[in-house]
Amino acid sequence: MSAAETDAAAPSLSPYRQIDRDDWSRMAGGIQQPLTETEVVQLRGIGDRLDLREVAEVYLPLSRLLSLYARATRRLGADTSEFLGETDATTPFVIGVAGSVAVGKSTIARLLRELMSRWPDTPRVELVTTDGFLYPNAELERRGLMDRKGFPESYDRRALVQFLSEVKSGAEEARAPFYSHVRYDIMPDAHVSVHRPDVVIVEGLNVLQPPPSPNEVAVSDLFDFSIYVDADAAHIEKWYVDRFLALRDNAFTNPTSFFRVFADISDEEAVERALGYWREINLPNLEENVLPTRHRAKLVLQKGADHTVDSVLLRKL
Repeated sequence: MSAAETDAAAPSLSPYRQIDRDDWSRMAGGIQQPLTETEVVQLRGIGDRLDLREVAEVYLPLSRLLSLYARATRRLGADTSEFLGETDATTPFVIGVAGSVAVGKSTIARLLRELMSRWPDTPRVELVTTDGFLYPNAELERRGLMDRKGFPESYDRRALVQFLSEVKSGAEEARAPFYSHVRYDIMPDAHVSVHRPDVVIVEGLNVLQPPPSPNEVAVSDLFDFSIYVDADAAHIEKWYVDRFLALRDNAFTNPTSFFRVFADISDEEAVERALGYWREINLPNLEENVLPTRHRAKLVLQKGADHTVDSVLLRKL
């Protein structure tokens, strides 16, 4: 059952406001479209359906809401510093974006980075993906986890918490490892640097996971706002297979690609391989680890079969 269906079944008990797309789109009234069609195409991931209308009706209102939250959080920080008699040391507003493989969360994170940077209160926006905090392949092999890459135990959770703690503490520079999707591994001589931006967007499968023990900090404890991108598993399966086929014809043809071996297989073999990866790895991870964190998000984007957003669930304050 989807988040929308769950909340519709018991609206009086739901912690969320359910807002259909038409009502949500009205929140963009008077906001000028800041992106061109070319920019939207460049931001769109393989298989995603994203156009100017989707940006205007779904993501412009969302970027406005996030801008309001960021401004209010900055104001509260300044007021707290004044109350304590301290110098105001505003730190970045951190947004988490979670959801399944192939649900479109990477595209959404990139889009929000561009939209939020157009708001006057948040001109400097950085994006960090949790892929950089996967253990290197050699370490995953040593731990017997290569077939569970993407599951919570395949990430260096402590390193991610340390990185976000540095971001939230106002460090002049915080460094994250760099993950190459071509090499399918961490690149030891590369990193991503964050220099006290106004907003940091953290995108990943497991960013809303609770801490492994009550005495530890969860990654989501360091978020100011969190988004879960939701869709029916059957729809995501189709998107995953379609994306695999598209990658076979594009990225996998790169001679240095980890997946070069799949570049020349037939359509039938590619579909069979993609379904195997989905049903043996990604679907179990979704059902066991990712989907159970949906209720921890402040906002849920509910997608339909055509990859567009049908409704929005916003947690009640």
